Amino acid sequence: MSWSYFIVFAAVSVVLWAVGAFAAWKERRVLAFASTGIGLAVFFAYIVMMWVSLERPPLRTMGETRLWYSFFLPLSGIIVYSRWRYRWILSFSSILATVFVCINILKPEIHSKTLMPALQSPWFAPHVIVYMMAYALLGAAMVMSVYLLFFKKGEATDKEADITDNLTYVGLAFMTLGMLMGALWAKEAWGHYWSWDPKETWAAITWLAYLVYVHYRQHRPKDLKPALWTLIVAFCLLQMCWWGINYLPSAQGSSVHTYNMQ
Repeated sequence: MSWSYFIVFAAVSVVLWAVGAFAAWKERRVLAFASTGIGLAVFFAYIVMMWVSLERPPLRTMGETRLWYSFFLPLSGIIVYSRWRYRWILSFSSILATVFVCINILKPEIHSKTLMPALQSPWFAPHVIVYMMAYALLGAAMVMSVYLLFFKKGEATDKEADITDNLTYVGLAFMTLGMLMGALWAKEAWGHYWSWDPKETWAAITWLAYLVYVHYRQHRPKDLKPALWTLIVAFCLLQMCWWGINYLPSAQGSSVHTYNMQ
């Protein structure tokens, strides 16, 4: 499967996600689930074909990880919609997934079948995939926090506060699982579970930031505004962990986690 086919699969998926989002606003739940689900199937089919073509999981470059983020955003959106009936979540997830799709179309990257020995571990694929799911859920939690802070002025209903909490709790659970998988991978590849690599350091900082939110909500459930600001700060740290470290001098030529596009 060539990267040049991506635009076809992506265009079909984006249209189907848009139809699903529109159907959710019109309270046509069957169409929302069907359209979003078919769009996810089409997009995942491309990921699978890329996997077969490359003879490895498409998780090496930033462009390849954006494939997974584009897939998990609508997936997390439809899960949240099915559980809490929030109509906006499908619109948010579809728009953000489209942004990442467009970045991949406008900035194609080199895809090689070759993987360095460390990336040939069986922990490689589940570690990154679980992290992408966590990023999608925590992205939805961040949007919810922005909505509550700037549109509701911090005055949230119990249901709105609960959905923000639940998105964060589930996202943090996936992040924790991803970190554990990463530690097992590191032990297998480099002989130790943790080495304070720049990526690992920022991952720990991000994890602790979300843990602060969880503890704050448990001990000060009525004081919502500081907790929502914590979510926004934590998501900024998450962006630093995901792609920002690529631009840190300390990571240049030394970090095993920086994305190699060659």
